[in-house]
Amino acid sequence: MTYVFLLCAIVAEVIATSALKAANGFTNLVPSVIVIVGYAAAFYFLSLTLRTLPVGIAYAIWSGLGIVLISLVGWVIYRQALDLPAILGMGLIIAGVIVINAFSRAGH
Repeated sequence: MTYVFLLCAIVAEVIATSALKAANGFTNLVPSVIVIVGYAAAFYFLSLTLRTLPVGIAYAIWSGLGIVLISLVGWVIYRQALDLPAILGMGLIIAGVIVINAFSRAGH
């Protein structure tokens, strides 16, 4: 269940961060509520993850995948450009998450 909780934390954080732009400085009610509820859910599920997974490993996966996913949301929804260095950097982030999960004993 640890990784299910971590996935829920990542999804909630990506939803909240996506709504943050639409909240427009918390002047738009619905996106502002989505931001607050999303971040609350993200931290709740991250706290459940930390019962069994070391904080460094959990945070590396959470933030790494969050960066990549929110960049993709920005590209698709907000038409924000991703240049080659950005894409290469995100590839390295994904590679790092794979290395942590496949080879690190710290998370087991």
